[in-house]
Amino acid sequence: MAKQRRRPVRRRDRKGGPSAGRRKSCPYCRDKIEQVDYKDLSMLRRMISDRGKIRSRRITGACRRHQSQVARAVKRARELALLPYVAEGSDHRGGRGDRDRDRDR
Repeated sequence: MAKQRRRPVRRRDRKGGPSAGRRKSCPYCRDKIEQVDYKDLSMLRRMISDRGKIRSRRITGACRRHQSQVARAVKRARELALLPYVAEGSDHRGGRGDRDRDRDR
């Protein structure tokens, strides 16, 4: 008797899970905004993390078109010193320096 093969479950076939539910609608499409403005700092601050990184579409809920405009607007605002490149007041100056300290001993 031949063994039955189980088909692997694809991501989109999964039901439930912690992130189950409706996808967030794009905040710019919802407000019928055509172009993302680099001077709108309150909206752009929502699109960057507390460390200063640009958040992904999955987190922000922005559509593809507006997410690329957000990235461009954040970079433009950083260039004009309207937004910081990195988080302010970070006491931890970690990175690889802390991990390699044990190797010197």
